Amino acid sequence: HGAQSSDPAVAAAQAWAVEHSAHGAPVAQMVAVSGLAERTFKRRFQQATGMAPLDYVHHLRLEEAKHMLESSDVSVESIAFEVGYNDASFFNRLFRRKVMMSPAQYRRRFGGLRTRLGEAGRALG
Repeated sequence: HGAQSSDPAVAAAQAWAVEHSAHGAPVAQMVAVSGLAERTFKRRFQQATGMAPLDYVHHLRLEEAKHMLESSDVSVESIAFEVGYNDASFFNRLFRRKVMMSPAQYRRRFGGLRTRLGEAGRALG
């Protein structure tokens, strides 16, 4: 999810988002953390990262969701809620648009992958 920005205000907001991406109003908090006016923050964030702040939050949340789908049997609805979405159908649509497969398809393809890799590593050792 990209290097920290060289813009200190944006870097502070990115660091906050990495820790708190499931927060209810993440962009408002990122603006607050940055200490900039909202319009200035959004412009500088876009310049620094190539993403709008909300897109960055979605990116972090989806990466976390992918990790949970790979490594747990928690329901898709629970994962959606855990990473910050109160609406599982919105989460499903967003996931499908960004990842090009549904959360269920992703889990079928990649679920247990880490477990298998770990076992393979032990077998080789």
